[in-house]
Amino acid sequence: MLKDYLLDIFSKNQGKIIGSVIGLIAAVLILIIGLFRTLLIALFVFAGYFIGKKIDNKEDLVEFLDRILPSGWNK
Repeated sequence: MLKDYLLDIFSKNQGKIIGSVIGLIAAVLILIIGLFRTLLIALFVFAGYFIGKKIDNKEDLVEFLDRILPSGWNK
């Protein structure tokens, strides 16, 4: 009974709950390790997500790197 009730609440408010948890985690990280270290972690997480998304979509990473890096980087 309680499980069904909690699942119903979560399904109706999924974005709010996930956003609140992410905000809480970010606040705790900022308080514990500092703002710039937290931003560096967030940057690496975003880069990992972006690369993983490219791999999942079967896109060519070398072609993407050719577009963003200076020419001759892969010699």
